[in-house]
Amino acid sequence: MMTFRIDKLIRPNVAKLKPYSSARDEFEDFDADMVFIDANENPNETDVNRYPDPQQRKIKEVLAKQKNVRTANILLGNGSDEVLDLLYRAFCEPGTDNIITLPPTYGMYKVLADINNVENREVLLSADFQPKVPEILEKADENTRILFLCSPNNPTGNSFSGETVEKLLKDFGGLVVIDEAYIDFSDKESWLSALAVYPNLVITQTLSKAYGMAGIRLGICYASEEIIAVLNKIKPPYNVNGLTQKRALKRLLEPEKVKTEVIEIKEQKALLFKELLEVSYVSEVFRSDANFILARVDDAGKRYGQLVARGIVTRNRTTQPLCQNCLRFTVGTPEENKRLVQALGEL
Repeated sequence: MMTFRIDKLIRPNVAKLKPYSSARDEFEDFDADMVFIDANENPNETDVNRYPDPQQRKIKEVLAKQKNVRTANILLGNGSDEVLDLLYRAFCEPGTDNIITLPPTYGMYKVLADINNVENREVLLSADFQPKVPEILEKADENTRILFLCSPNNPTGNSFSGETVEKLLKDFGGLVVIDEAYIDFSDKESWLSALAVYPNLVITQTLSKAYGMAGIRLGICYASEEIIAVLNKIKPPYNVNGLTQKRALKRLLEPEKVKTEVIEIKEQKALLFKELLEVSYVSEVFRSDANFILARVDDAGKRYGQLVARGIVTRNRTTQPLCQNCLRFTVGTPEENKRLVQALGEL
């Protein structure tokens, strides 16, 4: 197992950086009956006239209890994309370092690499959409800082094998970021329980999918206390707004309702999978641990246009590696799925 040292990965300027301390960092008791005249806020009550908790403590307390981790292992961001961007800014020296991605996968990894002037080294997944471990390790060098694993993967929907992920965690010298945006729809366990075992493990999750909160933009990062401390140094002081915190907390306190909705989506996915297998111009339907199904058709561009003409918008993934003539179908409500199946049968 490769020895992991965070001090060898963190950018020197970030290591020396003294973080900004906001008024709400210095006084933390938000519920106390105090006169707050420390942050130059407008004193007139509008429900949002005060700055939000910069550390989102209430949300972290709920997440820590539900996920069986410590609050010191949690960082929240303005969507998972902000969390991912912070990882680049903390650990990747622009113009020098590189990261590794495994297409076909979530496109923002590459976009963020370009934004941060970090080289993106790509290693295509295998034909059955699994990471090629030898090729990944061969691609890495002394300036490779992060490996991104999206599992369940977008757009393919499959999860990576536990043995493969474990091998990479042991032998990859940088951070291994497992993007678990769709983990709630999978029957496989999250890698959260392995945080204490692998100091280079970073896990991102979101409230956008299973929790149905895409509009509030709340992403979650789980990692060692040392990694979270580095990210806290460079995050904007009030990166998660007050309205988002309120809506997120309310939703997190409805776990049984979320569970019921996830069960229905999984049931609908199973029905949609069977229906897609019966469509004459669908040549392949891929098993999915997410809330969507990838299917290969005869002509993705043609079928995409035909469905749009019938008021149904899918995602054409034919431009992605290994996804020629593939459409991605997000599982909708029972009524939406019936409408999709009807439209597919009419083409």
